[in-house]
Amino acid sequence: MSFSRNIVLALALLVGAEAFQARAPSRVSRLIVNSDAGYGAGPSLDYNPDKYADEANSGNFRKLSAALTDGDIERKKAAKEQEERENKMEYDRQERLRKIAFMEDMPDNTPAGKVMDFMYKGGVSEILEKLDHDLVGLAPVKKRVREIAALLVLDKMRRKLGFETAVPSLHMCFTGAPGTGKTTVAVRMGQILQRMGYCRTGHVVVATRDDLVGQYVGHTAPKTKEVIKKAMGGVLLIDEAYYLYNAANDRDYGQESIEILLGVMEKNTEDLIVVLAGYKDRMDTFFSFIPGMSSRIGNHVDFPNYETDELVDIAKVMVRDLEYELAAGADQTFKNYIAKRREMPFFSNARTVRNAMDRARMNSAIRIFNEGMSGKETTVKDLKSITSADFQIILDEITAAGDDAIVA
Repeated sequence: MSFSRNIVLALALLVGAEAFQARAPSRVSRLIVNSDAGYGAGPSLDYNPDKYADEANSGNFRKLSAALTDGDIERKKAAKEQEERENKMEYDRQERLRKIAFMEDMPDNTPAGKVMDFMYKGGVSEILEKLDHDLVGLAPVKKRVREIAALLVLDKMRRKLGFETAVPSLHMCFTGAPGTGKTTVAVRMGQILQRMGYCRTGHVVVATRDDLVGQYVGHTAPKTKEVIKKAMGGVLLIDEAYYLYNAANDRDYGQESIEILLGVMEKNTEDLIVVLAGYKDRMDTFFSFIPGMSSRIGNHVDFPNYETDELVDIAKVMVRDLEYELAAGADQTFKNYIAKRREMPFFSNARTVRNAMDRARMNSAIRIFNEGMSGKETTVKDLKSITSADFQIILDEITAAGDDAIVA
């Protein structure tokens, strides 16, 4: 007995007297011992909305409510869009069936209208007549333009009756030497396409490599897209298009411009007509390197060089448009000049004729000015006339320069 008491006293001295005092049960102990607290029904899981009715928690309730409302709106919106798509598909199907029935019941002898009426109403006849009036020669080119116009006119007649139609490939390639009328024909084609409803404005934007290709990384795409933006609704004429591709340089930025053009030509057939122009042999080489470009060109038009007599006729058209007159013998002197100039380098067909006419007008002005300064009265005929002597001056100049000389 005394031994046990000694052990107790020793333990008390070691842990302190508090170890033997009674303690109140903890909150966890009370929860465990409480016979009324079953699983899931303890006080910690009780919900009291009044307890959390403060500003911060009420905002959470509003967010949840708004989320549920937004979700319901999105669901209704999606269901409505799906319903609209199904209704449109059904409407299109019914329209298709109605059109098929209408076409099957239509007699083959039903009048479709007169071609000339469509030509005049669309203004196509006026443009073709102007093409004949402005351009001398170029019979193959004019023939090709009329063929394209015929396709567009007949396509419009088919649409009026309800036939299915598809926009033809109107991208073109014009090949030929400088001064053979490529830009002029592009302008006329733009007007025809606009009148027939195949492009919005029909304007022509002329571009070269310098307009499309940048000089450093990241510069080409913005330049090309800016030119395309200007041409939208009309015709984009790319002169000497083969300079866009440099086969000797894999890092040339022209390839990027070509890729952008290919995408636009494929996706915007109803809002942009692209015309590539240049020498035929170089364009053929260009297409061999870029087969995707060749496959997108539906019309290839070759512009032949003008004959000497045709160039004289072009000069007469210029004289008429400028309200001048050729004096007796002037046309023969000009013909001699053209025959000589054709044998020299850098002959440019109608452009050479235009340069010669500008020089002849200047010679005429100098002649009349000197005569007037000497006291001679100037008449209306003087102001309108270009004489043989005015052409003889430029003929003598190129003769004296030699066959290999470079002249305007």
